[in-house]
Amino acid sequence: MSVFEQRAQLAQIQEPPLIEGNPTFHSITEDVSSIAERPKPPKMWYILMGISSFFALILFVLIGYLIGTGIGVWGNNVPVGWGFPIVNFVFWVGIGHAGTLISAILFLLRQKWRTSINRFAEAMTLFAIACALVFPGIHVGRIWVIYYMFPVPNQMAMWPNFRSPLLWDFFAVGTYFTVSLIFWYTGLVPDLASMRDRAKTRLRKIVLGIFSLGWRGSNKHWKHYEMAYLILAGLSTPLVLSVHSIVSTDFATSILPGWHSTIFPPYFVAGAIFSGFGMVLTMAIIARKAFKLEHIITLTHLEKINKVILLTGMMVGYSYAMEFFIAWYGGNQYEQFTFINRAFGPYWWAYWIMVISNVVIPQLLWFKKFRTSIPVMFVISIFVNIGMWFERFVIVITSLHRDFLPSSWDMFKPTWVDFGMMLGAFGLFFTLFLLFVRWLPMVAMSEVKGVLPQADPHYYDENHQAEGTK
Repeated sequence: MSVFEQRAQLAQIQEPPLIEGNPTFHSITEDVSSIAERPKPPKMWYILMGISSFFALILFVLIGYLIGTGIGVWGNNVPVGWGFPIVNFVFWVGIGHAGTLISAILFLLRQKWRTSINRFAEAMTLFAIACALVFPGIHVGRIWVIYYMFPVPNQMAMWPNFRSPLLWDFFAVGTYFTVSLIFWYTGLVPDLASMRDRAKTRLRKIVLGIFSLGWRGSNKHWKHYEMAYLILAGLSTPLVLSVHSIVSTDFATSILPGWHSTIFPPYFVAGAIFSGFGMVLTMAIIARKAFKLEHIITLTHLEKINKVILLTGMMVGYSYAMEFFIAWYGGNQYEQFTFINRAFGPYWWAYWIMVISNVVIPQLLWFKKFRTSIPVMFVISIFVNIGMWFERFVIVITSLHRDFLPSSWDMFKPTWVDFGMMLGAFGLFFTLFLLFVRWLPMVAMSEVKGVLPQADPHYYDENHQAEGTK
């Protein structure tokens, strides 16, 4: 047996192939491009699009109803001044974390398994942030003073308050969205050029030609592209840590028991990555089955996502335990009461849904049998997203509804408008995602080709020498 055969066998033993079926460069382009190039999408796309766009329409109708009537249509009260809108805002910002993590941090760490899932994970980041940004805008109550959210010229030194974490949110989330958009678009350029060259109609060729920026795949183009991609990955990496850390300071800079905690920034970042990967797993399972991409998005990719979910799930569980420990060790009776109230008070059901979904159920991923089972991992991913939504509900509602003075205690009861807007945000998210998979390549073709054996410059030499030794 030659050295090259030994190396090939050793590589197969150590790690299964990332892309199955031994595809060619052309077949990768054909499999991915044909999804967006087909004249009509499958019937299931129309069904899903109809359902999601219906709920998205409900969201916009309810926003109009809210503006015309006032925020009394929500279940917010005194002392629960923050209700579903902030819960949904933090939830959607968290969902947006996995895309940048997969694209930027795993790219810098040279993790090749990211190539099959990074494109739609990045797109999910943009759509999740779009859903998140809806809620602070409508939560101001008086929509005609929405400019208070932005760093407008402030010659009177009254507003915006640059010491307010709510304004920090604008800078953090705005920067995150901008860099993520540029990063996503930069990665799209080579694939848009491939689709331009395959375009059958003049209009399609012109539109794709404009957005592919004159890409010709020359050595000079690839050199500048790789440098730009590396710089954007370096810019995006600290944003993964900073964005949700700043969102957490909305809570941590207050003096309210249950919020005033220095553990919030790392706790929120771990939870955001946890929920983001849960949503990526949900969408990857559906997309690979619906568009027959099982050979590109393989069980190997899904298993690695499950390992990240398991890791971040344990970090979240550790944070839950440390919150109770800090409340006990700190000796603050108000803090102690808040956490006892979370677990055993009137909202005990929300707390235990959170714990079971985020801590207990992901422990199944320790077992390879469950970690590689499509039905099991799909159910776990759904529970992860349910649990992370309830985590934000528990943090916001249970801390507010019983504060320092029993005379001001009250129960929060969400209204039909609250539930309608929550479902509408999911409708908006899935509508944007379905439009994305319909018109753009959902897998980064150029990057997937880079992890194929044929991309190795010594691939054919090794085969030739191996054949010569037989």
